Amino acid sequence: MDAEYDRVAEAHGFHCSGCEDNCCLTRFFHYTLVEYLYLMKGFAGLDPSLQSQLIQQAVRVNAQVDAAVAAGEVSRVMCPVNMDGLCVLYDFRPMICRLHGIAHQFRHPSGKIISGPGCAAFESRRDPAAAIALDRTPFYRDMAVLEGRVREKTGIREKIKMTVAQMIAATGEILS
Repeated sequence: MDAEYDRVAEAHGFHCSGCEDNCCLTRFFHYTLVEYLYLMKGFAGLDPSLQSQLIQQAVRVNAQVDAAVAAGEVSRVMCPVNMDGLCVLYDFRPMICRLHGIAHQFRHPSGKIISGPGCAAFESRRDPAAAIALDRTPFYRDMAVLEGRVREKTGIREKIKMTVAQMIAATGEILS
């Protein structure tokens, strides 16, 4: 996944850095148990004091996002695992964190091809001659297979719709 992202980004001469419209300010929901468990695996490997700091930050982020949503505003709050511009759980980040930002497409199970542009920074810097987009289809398919296996093994059927901040805060509730 990371290699394919890098290949497409490189074809456009795009390097994600120094962006004012940082995707870590975007409220992404994650829907897979496998991503939640993988993020928690990374979290479990952190120093306990850092874990505590991230839980406190996640609680603050959730409160800020909830306030913005209640006011009818779009929330633009930094992800709680972004510290000094870097993701402290980078190797364990969810799929959308890995794929966001560059022009993409995927084949919906109905057969329809759905495509989307990259972020504003990508669109302003992209090479128009490089008519290439990231095909997310194989990653979505692989994730669906992994998700099915994990749910089968664990017996967990509940649907998930959580942000990274919600995942980290929920872990704090479990640990306390």
